[in-house]
Parts: sequence; structure tokens; C-alpha cells
Amino acid sequence: MSSNNLRAKAMGWGLLALVRMLTGAQARWYGCPPKAEQRIYFANHQSHADLVMIWAALPEELRSITRPIAAKDYWTKSDFKRWITTAVFNAVYVERERKEGEDPLQPLIEALEHGDSLIIFPEGTRGHAEEPQPFKAGLYNLAQRFPHVVLVPAWIDNIQRVMPKGEVVPVPILCSVTFGEPVQLREGEDRKEFLERARQAVIALRDV
Repeated sequence: MSSNNLRAKAMGWGLLALVRMLTGAQARWYGCPPKAEQRIYFANHQSHADLVMIWAALPEELRSITRPIAAKDYWTKSDFKRWITTAVFNAVYVERERKEGEDPLQPLIEALEHGDSLIIFPEGTRGHAEEPQPFKAGLYNLAQRFPHVVLVPAWIDNIQRVMPKGEVVPVPILCSVTFGEPVQLREGEDRKEFLERARQAVIALRDV
């Protein structure tokens, strides 16, 4: 194992310990068990720590096959951010600004074609409201293209209080991730209907 891989592994264990110390990183599986199958975990998004929270909540055997998506403009601003998202999380970078002639979903499509699982945030950006913003079309497009991939809703509770938008020092607060019953794109279901149903599946986990 190279020295870079050793550093990444050590950083991963360090982050895992830190997240569990600060938040508990409690995983609650209500609609499906943790299982090593190809999945897209989709969740509410209120903090930069969301991807770390879900990553930490997954069992080790699932972390190794699951890649979070990360906003390229933010997570490549420094060498450290780039290193931690690539070497530790094996994240998939996405562009938040759509460029002419480019499909923003292409990096996700390539990861799914490779057999990876993904952690995505269908709102596209962090929100401040109690409920998630309307979901963007990406989840629907991926569900159409990869009907065999299991879509698992997840509700991240309290993480926005650990590291609110604009803050850099985390506050210890008990947090949890609740994983729900998988949803599927129904035959003939249109985009708007599916995205709202998927959003409601996430919201329903808030009170479980």
C-alpha cells in the first residue's frame, strides 16, 4: 500500500472517529437492511457535513462501494479539499453550473456503469427550510437509465446544527441517519410525480 493510501486510510478512520464522537452517527434502518447491492442513497441536504454523515453511518463493507457526490467548485478549491474528497471518500465531482454541451450527470452515469453505489442530494444545494426543497431532475433521469439500481431515501437529522452554513467549528450534537423503504420509478410515472413522491419518502422518515 502506498504512503498516500495509508494517509487516506488513517484520515478516514480519524474522520469516522471524530464524526461519531461529535454526532454519534447513528444509523437507523427502517425500510431496508444495510446490504451490499448497488444503490443510490438520496437525502435531504443542509450542511457540508451531510456526505460525511451518511458515509459514517454506513457499515464498513458498504462505505467501500459507495461514493458521495461533491460540488466540484467547492471541493477542489484547495489541495486538502481535493485530496480528502478523492483519496478518502472517492467522491464523484459534479458541476453546479451547467455548461453548454455537457451533461452534468455524466460523472454519476460513469460511476453507476462501473458498479458503484452513490450518495446524492437531489435538492442540488443546501437549504435552510425544515423540509427539503423540490428535487431536481437528476434522480428521475438516473432512475430511468438504471432501473436495476435500488433507490434508498434517507433523512439526516440535526447535522445542520453541528455545522451550520457559514460555520467552520463543529458543535457536538447527537445526529442520526434514517434509511427508508426503497422507491422505484413506476411504469408511466412522469418526472414531476416521481420527484415529489421521492421527496415525500425522505420527509416521511423525519418522524420515524
